[in-house]
Amino acid sequence: MAARKRASSRAIATATDTDTSKSETPTSQEHADPPIAPPKSGLIFKLCLFFAIPYFYLLFYHYKIESELQRSILINAGLSLAGFFITQKMIPVASRYVLRRNLFGYDINKKGTPQGTIKVPESLGIVVGAVFLVLAILFQYFNFTADSNWLVEYNAALASICFMLLLGFVDDVLDVPWRVKLILPSFAALPLLMAYAGHTSIIIPKPLVPYVGLEILDLGWIYKLYMFLLAVFCTNSINIHAGLNGLEVGQTVVIASAILLHNIMQIGASLDPEYKQAHAFSIYLVQPLLATSLALFSYNWYPSSVFVGDTYTYFAGMTMAVVGILGHFSETLLIFFLPQVLNFLLSVPQLFGFVKCPRHRLPGFNPQTGLLTGTNDGTLVNFFLRLFGKMSEGSLCAALLVFQAIACCLCFVLRELLLI
Repeated sequence: MAARKRASSRAIATATDTDTSKSETPTSQEHADPPIAPPKSGLIFKLCLFFAIPYFYLLFYHYKIESELQRSILINAGLSLAGFFITQKMIPVASRYVLRRNLFGYDINKKGTPQGTIKVPESLGIVVGAVFLVLAILFQYFNFTADSNWLVEYNAALASICFMLLLGFVDDVLDVPWRVKLILPSFAALPLLMAYAGHTSIIIPKPLVPYVGLEILDLGWIYKLYMFLLAVFCTNSINIHAGLNGLEVGQTVVIASAILLHNIMQIGASLDPEYKQAHAFSIYLVQPLLATSLALFSYNWYPSSVFVGDTYTYFAGMTMAVVGILGHFSETLLIFFLPQVLNFLLSVPQLFGFVKCPRHRLPGFNPQTGLLTGTNDGTLVNFFLRLFGKMSEGSLCAALLVFQAIACCLCFVLRELLLI
């Protein structure tokens, strides 16, 4: 949930009646709403360079990965790169259409300033989701045959992602109540759970092996239940850990980058072809997610010129849940989501009605200083402000994304210490 306040139909009608500079004709509406700010391409270039160097070093130099697998990953990367530019070009076009349909919001964290009166296009995550699905479907032509064992699970994954994208857009349009939002991912996860044919066992951490007596424990149907809950959690956790320009997309970019590095490391260290294919499967979905999200990030980073909407948060959360489950590293994925777990634990009293939950659990904003102040609402955003003091929105978001990156690095360390 972004830091926005949606304009109701009554408010829109009132604004139209009282603002003499507006006309009811679509042409005048387009002139009244200025184009969105250009993308922050310099920031995206730096992020890409920072991640691409270690990623391609591991892929082509550090590990001896089969040329056929490298070829598939490169084809997918090429499609993802094309998806980045397509998404970046489509967002301004889609922005004009959503503004025309009065699908916009006002940035609450800038209330009382000129920026707080600007109409910000809403639900631009639909562009990312649409481009992602087209890329994922086209990639099947290059990598899967009709009798491929992975084709059923791949299409089931796309069905779950598409289902969640649709439900997210419905939520943006209809403004679904919180309690309904919490159960929406359970419906979208059904195609994934029905098609899953992988293992149902977990690796016991080394310090616990003497007490359990096993290195690998088969959980059976309990593992399927865990997968279901993981899909619900990942989808909602991105939506709940929000409220700042760039936070929803930024955390997705950080986690997706960590997932890609993890997959390459597992492929390079393994001799099992089936295990390698499972992690390659994850790469084929995460690379398009990362590329299209970076395109959206170029518009959504502070100060944001578009809002991603619940469409994007649901889509991104379900995509990462899918790759974690079908890539057989769902336990690792949960550690990548450590900040989201902490945010959920802080939010439990309000989410479940033990403490009054306002509609927007956002920090306070002082228009004179431009700084945010922590409130007593149970979110990681407010916790950071109470812990470290007042901050600007950009600085706070950057701090939270650094914390996300630290959590991902911690995950790699824990895997080395506990599982290897």
